[in-house]
Amino acid sequence: MLVDFFFKLREYKVPATLRELLDLLSALEQQVIFADTEDFYFLSRLCLVKDESYFDKFDRAFADYFEGVQSIDLFGKDIPEEWLKKQLERHFTDAEKAEVEAMGGLDKLMETLKKRLEEQQKRHQGGNKWVGTGGTSPFGAHGYNPEGIRIGQQGNGQFSAVKVWDKREFKNLASDVELGTRNIKIALRKLRQFARTGASEELDLPTTIGKTAKNAGWLDIHMVPERHNAIKVLMFFDVGGSMDAHIKSCEELFSAVHTEFKHLEYFYFHNCVYEGVWKDNQRRNSQVISIFDIIHKYGNDYKLIFVGDATMGPYEITYPGGSVEHWNEEPGSTWLKRLTDHFPHAIWLNPQMERYWNYYASIQILKDLMQDKMYALTIEGLTEGIKALTKR
Repeated sequence: MLVDFFFKLREYKVPATLRELLDLLSALEQQVIFADTEDFYFLSRLCLVKDESYFDKFDRAFADYFEGVQSIDLFGKDIPEEWLKKQLERHFTDAEKAEVEAMGGLDKLMETLKKRLEEQQKRHQGGNKWVGTGGTSPFGAHGYNPEGIRIGQQGNGQFSAVKVWDKREFKNLASDVELGTRNIKIALRKLRQFARTGASEELDLPTTIGKTAKNAGWLDIHMVPERHNAIKVLMFFDVGGSMDAHIKSCEELFSAVHTEFKHLEYFYFHNCVYEGVWKDNQRRNSQVISIFDIIHKYGNDYKLIFVGDATMGPYEITYPGGSVEHWNEEPGSTWLKRLTDHFPHAIWLNPQMERYWNYYASIQILKDLMQDKMYALTIEGLTEGIKALTKR
């Protein structure tokens, strides 16, 4: 039972295991749900998908396996927003409603919708056939049909739709899109190593139960420190110049790491790391922090993450005096090597689209200096970067 569904998930690269399949079968045996495709969708996703970044692949596999009845990608075709825009409010009389016939079941509706999408080329309004608005067609928004598919409409109108068809809720979690704060947090959670630190403020339930039982029922409460992520992170953010185009993604990353890591230190640099970095961009010229001070202050157990597009003149990395802002006595490559020698677990996250990397000599130079540990600022790239940081 469900073996073919399981293999369909694996075909779409959803890393479901046999143990998770058995959990799903057990839930079905206990009749957690019964004879409802939508309920099965949520239950199977709960049991078989342990990482939210695979929700999009699960949706596609589910739609494929059930032959489009619950497909959420509109047969691979996007319906133009203009087709569904509400331009007038139409009120249908009871006589008009009585003249409209139902098409005859969900399968017939889905089959007809597929044909309409293959044939339709423009917006329609007030009709009875095409995907449109304000009419009696089974497909579209702001109209009436006793058995239709509502597409692109906020909320109910006639309360007669047999299916509401909107875009995938988790489409933005595909591994090749740029990150949002929520997506970053999902990826960063793989960089975890919990330890109990601080004051004893959390109830130690197992010990409390055991001690209370030994005391013949007299309550004996025991507390333990809260569990925190013990991983230590040191981040260097490139700012200014070409990085202005990537401010949003860097802000999202900055926000996410602040919530995920208790031990976090961050600094700013421009283009390439030299002898000094800074904490406050408003005081970058007056309050510079020496790289040597950072190396002496922070232990080599810190995970080092550079964030920058690595787009600059090659001489800014390889030559003394190459910096565009000051005269650097030693090349940026020398300072980068000092940092990576001290912090062996180091990666570079690049918000520049990876397909452009080969066009910049500076990116290739930095990739070599980082021993090829440069990753794109996408879910897939960040996930690979986290794996590199956690290797022994």
